[in-house]
Amino acid sequence: MPSFFYATILALGVGFLAGCRSPENLLDAAAFLYEVSPAENSMTEPQMLAQSDADLFFDQAADFSEGLAMVRQGDRLAFIDLTGNLAIAVDPNMDGASGFAEDMALVQAGGVYGYMNRAGEIPIPPQYPSAAPFTQGLAAIRPGTRYGYINSAGDLVIEPQFTLAGPFAEGLAAVKVGDRYGFIAPTGKLVIDPQFEDAWQMSQGRAAVRQGGRWGYIDAGGRLVIEPQFDGAFRFVDGRARVRQGGDWGFIDLQGELAIAPRFGFASDFAEERAAVLVGAKWGYVDPAGEMAIAPQFDYAADFSEGLAAVKQGNLYGYIDPAGTWAIAPQFDNAAAFSEGWASVKIGNQWRYVNRSGQFLKASPLLR
Repeated sequence: MPSFFYATILALGVGFLAGCRSPENLLDAAAFLYEVSPAENSMTEPQMLAQSDADLFFDQAADFSEGLAMVRQGDRLAFIDLTGNLAIAVDPNMDGASGFAEDMALVQAGGVYGYMNRAGEIPIPPQYPSAAPFTQGLAAIRPGTRYGYINSAGDLVIEPQFTLAGPFAEGLAAVKVGDRYGFIAPTGKLVIDPQFEDAWQMSQGRAAVRQGGRWGYIDAGGRLVIEPQFDGAFRFVDGRARVRQGGDWGFIDLQGELAIAPRFGFASDFAEERAAVLVGAKWGYVDPAGEMAIAPQFDYAADFSEGLAAVKQGNLYGYIDPAGTWAIAPQFDNAAAFSEGWASVKIGNQWRYVNRSGQFLKASPLLR
């Protein structure tokens, strides 16, 4: 089972929005890089991102994060605010950019990564072949063959020494030393010795680790609190963690007891007291007690966010409420989760933003 490192570091450069769920690895990093292709970047005429007095539309549109959303139209990259106004015009020398995390956004130029602040300045110029978003004040970077960590000023805080390095969560970060995973503190000190075949980040005082080919959980002190026994495992969310036994997925509680017996082809994390589950070829939702809250009927079902969940019925996406009632009828070719009041939706080849009432974000002239 791929570890979270592949989600947070190797996923950079992926323009992921919705409708994609790997059976073993969900991308839960906040930042996904949007790139301009060489052909698009060769355009020299200035473009407007949108026409005024019309719905705001883009070739790519990311989730809102920290009040801003990364968008692309043609060869122009920019950030808009929650009203649809231009907040930051990305330096045209940049080939790509991510969403903001802790007031910093990844930028890419010439195949290497740096960081941009909310003023549109690039205090950490592109220089790293691999880089991840900031979490708890630090970001994993790879200047050569090993990973280390920098702070928001670009200072090297933890020397490059790890084969892989994950995000900090609850004061710890999983790192790979040789062929084994352990955990470090923000000082770089190893607090849990490298001993695991794989590892996920800490969540609710637990981290999923693989030992002897099976997954269990450790606490922040490195003690095994749930013995390795599962064929697959994810992080804890709201007191529940997805686990796989054989080909079926269920949920355990923080003590490792089965809260919902494995019986699903796949399952998502709980969010707002609902978890999407795959039953046969259809998706539905269960509640924390394992009762089917919304009958399996969808061709795809995303997590609930801000009271609604994107689901696919036939070839179109819409949004349902926790009772399973349509809040926004199926009409989109793709749909992302709601974030800060808006969700990006695809109609034809263009992306727009819709609110929970089904109204589109209106445009302002952005780039001329």
